[in-house]
Amino acid sequence: MLNADLSDMVKSQLNLPEDGLDALFAEIRDCRVCVDRPIGKPLPHAPRPVIRGAATARILIAGQAPGTRVHASGKPFTDPSGDRLRSWMGIDEDTFYDEARIAIVPMGFCFPGLDAKGGDLPPRRECAPLWRARVMAELPAVRLVLAVGLYAQNWHLGGKARSGLTETVSNWRAILDGGNTPAVIPLPHPSWRNSGWLKRTPWFEAELLPVLRARVAAELAGPIDKTTRVDHSSSE
Repeated sequence: MLNADLSDMVKSQLNLPEDGLDALFAEIRDCRVCVDRPIGKPLPHAPRPVIRGAATARILIAGQAPGTRVHASGKPFTDPSGDRLRSWMGIDEDTFYDEARIAIVPMGFCFPGLDAKGGDLPPRRECAPLWRARVMAELPAVRLVLAVGLYAQNWHLGGKARSGLTETVSNWRAILDGGNTPAVIPLPHPSWRNSGWLKRTPWFEAELLPVLRARVAAELAGPIDKTTRVDHSSSE
């Protein structure tokens, strides 16, 4: 939904639609497909879709799916992984949750449950085919996508995604310079479980993160402009 801080007057000044993204988010928040018409086993709890954004957002964070803490809070990245992601981006919480500038749209909107080892299950298979293209069409100003994890990378990069996460993230320069519209930066999940991965890939912090922070800062410095439209059709 639109940032609560945007009054109706500001919304009118920005020429934002009264429905569009708001109406779509309302549909998503009422969705029960993974319970009523699931692919495979139904969601083991009541759906609670978690999604944020506004039509003016210039940055999209494309994550995997909410975890247990986010399922409880209803707000994305309210956990240690969110702290790490904000550090990677070089921004504070207020900026991170400014829906007018940053949209947060995971590949699966609801917490998918836990596997036998206590880890999060993959995003539900119903979500992306049903909703993602429609959401992207209502985010016309997005110029930078942070594709967090393989599920997001496969959707946003198509054939440019490689077989594994390390292979895709290590190819970040070619991806960023490859003419994707909007631009895409592939990232690992910021979970603390990936601390070992970060130690094995020092180039991530030394080379990728400074570019990530610069690109994020550049987009946040841009004006909120509802008239800007970006072609979100995937480039392969």
